[in-house]
Amino acid sequence: MKRSRDSAASELFAVLYPRLAGWCRRLVDDDETAHEIASEAFTRLWARWTKVEEPRGFLYVTAANIVRDHWRKTERERRAVRQVTQEAAVRPHAEPADPSVRLLVQSLPERLRVPILLHYYADMPIREVSALTGRKEGTVKADLHAARELLRVHLRRSLDHTL
Repeated sequence: MKRSRDSAASELFAVLYPRLAGWCRRLVDDDETAHEIASEAFTRLWARWTKVEEPRGFLYVTAANIVRDHWRKTERERRAVRQVTQEAAVRPHAEPADPSVRLLVQSLPERLRVPILLHYYADMPIREVSALTGRKEGTVKADLHAARELLRVHLRRSLDHTL
């Protein structure tokens, strides 16, 4: 019984997974996310294997629901990034003791400023900054490094002028 169940599931996976993942790819425009969604749909199908009469329909409806949730989450993240960016431009931060640091951070290009604000001011781990900005973790790390180097150069210049 279990062997035939496993065999049927494997056959179904081999036939439907590529199409389902391709369909998800067109909806989310990202290979990795599409494969995660398709895999999650199959995981949910497997959990209900004996209760599902139409596996193909179940997979596509499940994947569509996961895609919808992904779109909602992405939109919430975009709004959060916009809000943080707008607040950073409008409201001074109390964290830095030296107002010139705040001004320097605000003067950074948006590509570098947003990760700095999220990571150092909002205490978000790099993984979350990556998710919120839609950038890979390595890119976020590189942007944080570039921003710190720019800030370091500007701070040295300002210190040289005050001495």
